[in-house]
Amino acid sequence: MITGFLRQAAAGLRVLLALTVVVGAVYPLAVWAVARLAFPGQADGSKATAHGRTVGSSLLGQDFTGPRWFHPRPSAAGPGGGYAALASGASNLGPRNEELLTQVRQRRAAAAARDGTDPARVPADALTASGSGLDPHISPPYARQQAPRVATARGLAERRVRALVDDHVAGRVLGFLGEPRVNVLELNLALARLARKG
Repeated sequence: MITGFLRQAAAGLRVLLALTVVVGAVYPLAVWAVARLAFPGQADGSKATAHGRTVGSSLLGQDFTGPRWFHPRPSAAGPGGGYAALASGASNLGPRNEELLTQVRQRRAAAAARDGTDPARVPADALTASGSGLDPHISPPYARQQAPRVATARGLAERRVRALVDDHVAGRVLGFLGEPRVNVLELNLALARLARKG
């Protein structure tokens, strides 16, 4: 009886050791190696650089303020306006919550005043935060709404800024998933390069 128990215990320990090596070391190393070889930029965090230094990740939204930049959608991730990567999350306010309705009204008025547009025409993504609070994208209509403000603030022709927006519209994934979108960080980096060229 003790011999049978020891034999089963030894077999169990061998299985535990083998699975630990395969699942805990071999598999993660294989995934890491494939990612580094096949997708080096993504495996490194999809870093965006300017002037040789990292300025963010194209996967994470960040705050841009002032009239010279395209603004992201609002964020509820973290205190003081959001965009805290360690506090990713939604506000969890329901559609009838008075606090959310107040925020939407304030955001609509602020976006309309900032961009000089009719409040009824402000796109929904300018009014509500994403589920993660860190969505790096805005809709093409929201980017186009901001183009005149950005062009004026930078002293650029509006058609050039609109063309820049159009160049940064990414279509639906696989042609049918999701909606067209514009990555705000990538658009602002291209805008900075355009402004340097004059």
